[in-house]
Amino acid sequence: MFFAGLAIYSVINAVVGFFAFFAALSSPDNSTPYLIIGAVVLALAGLGAGIGLCFVRNPWSRGTGLGLMIGWALWSILSAGLCTGINPSLYG
Repeated sequence: MFFAGLAIYSVINAVVGFFAFFAALSSPDNSTPYLIIGAVVLALAGLGAGIGLCFVRNPWSRGTGLGLMIGWALWSILSAGLCTGINPSLYG
């Protein structure tokens, strides 16, 4: 279930990231709110849902929750924060 959580977060990251960057490109003068909303949604999906699933204390939910949290961390590290919206150069 760990790998399922990792795959689920990767799909969520691709979809939310695509829409956040598309919305930011459509209004270049006011792009920061779209990027902030995208970063918050991705953090809640990865970390919030992951922690919530770990508290359910079922084997499948704990594995999926860990996969979501590790997926967020891997995407953040491997993309230098661009895919998860935590890179400060996005907002400057």
